Amino acid sequence: MQLIDKYNIPGPRYTSYPTVPYWDRVPLVEEWKEHVIGMFNQTRDKGISLYIHLPFCESLCTYCGCNTRITVNHAVEGPYIDSVLKEWKMYAEMLPSRPAIRELHLGGGTPTFFSPDNLKRLIEGIFQLADKSGEAEFSFEGHPANTTQEHLTVLYELGFRRISLGIQDFDPVVQDTIHRFQTVEQVETVTGEARKMGYHSVNYDLIYGLPKQVLPGIIDTISKTILLKPDRIAFYSYAHVPWIKPGQRKFTEKDLPEGKIKRMMYETGRKMLEAAGYQEIGMDHFALPGDSLVASVNKNTLHRNFMGYTTTDTSLLIGLGVSSIGDSWTAFAQNVKVLEKYSELVNNSEFPINKGHILNDEDMILRRHILNLMCRFETDWQDDAMQCEALYEGIERLQEMDKDGLVCIRPYSLAVNEHGRPFIRNVCMALDARLWRKLPGTTIFSQTV
Repeated sequence: MQLIDKYNIPGPRYTSYPTVPYWDRVPLVEEWKEHVIGMFNQTRDKGISLYIHLPFCESLCTYCGCNTRITVNHAVEGPYIDSVLKEWKMYAEMLPSRPAIRELHLGGGTPTFFSPDNLKRLIEGIFQLADKSGEAEFSFEGHPANTTQEHLTVLYELGFRRISLGIQDFDPVVQDTIHRFQTVEQVETVTGEARKMGYHSVNYDLIYGLPKQVLPGIIDTISKTILLKPDRIAFYSYAHVPWIKPGQRKFTEKDLPEGKIKRMMYETGRKMLEAAGYQEIGMDHFALPGDSLVASVNKNTLHRNFMGYTTTDTSLLIGLGVSSIGDSWTAFAQNVKVLEKYSELVNNSEFPINKGHILNDEDMILRRHILNLMCRFETDWQDDAMQCEALYEGIERLQEMDKDGLVCIRPYSLAVNEHGRPFIRNVCMALDARLWRKLPGTTIFSQTV
């Protein structure tokens, strides 16, 4: 537990490198197009990934760090879908040939806020201008309290086979505090209906470190989860960032389990899941042995992008919708975060980009190393193309973690030891040249442990 006190500091989650606060080379629209087209041409046979952000929720979950719009007015669905399809048309017309979609994910917000008919119109509109890859993986996020059988049926008929249910915690005290409500029975019903219909992967999102959360409550939530046997589980740390998300000011730091208690929650949950047959995948993810994530780990093909861990290693990710992020591997571009501005730009046939980054040679090298660590807990630089001065500066910063037995540093490789895995974010931080060159003067990241 002394190591937790030592290393529990604010740090990024590394869904990208450089991390968003350090993006400093915003691509012009024409530059972004060049990067997208360039990667499309290089990897045409692999297909592309598509993320569609559906921001609406009927009520605010106060723990949430996502870009959302709270409303009970479902009349917003149609105009928003119109905007997303217009944005997609701009991308499709820009590409040299008709794209094949390898991976498609509906995130939110609450995608199941939208009616089944509107979701059908959205997906059918996407595929008027694209083909489905032969190995396509389609997934969506659903709220257990509003995901209906009709949602499941329509999305299944459109090719979706993966569903992710946001649960967070079954403890009624915690649910009341974070304003997120669903019963075990609702979760069981959606899970059962999805499996009966033919969905082959059900994921549950669980969070530890939430306000008012206690260890017995974590044990109860994990026990109920194990009985329902989802194929995958994301069991991740609550990110307390009230300076970004004012809804989190409903509670204070005094309500949060921290340090040793918070880590005990994770370790207890992890041991329970492993005893039930789940395998730990990367950072804070678990899967049953038959799941494709486990196969991907065994084949060293696990990938990580803005959608989390995935078996689909595409180099081009196009993000559609307000606040969505696109990734051409050599550049990032994020859409505007304000819904009205997004719609205005798209309806004027303008790409709604307002933030981004073009990676330089050093960025590309460090990105590969950090991705390797996040997916495989190891990396190497035998190849000259994987070496740069900033890498060796980062390895020097890891000497203390090496002494603590958390990592193993060899002349041309770095491996994270098993008991160093809880500190993987700290390991990646050591290689984060941009962070070290400009250490934040205020807190901009959540705690690493």
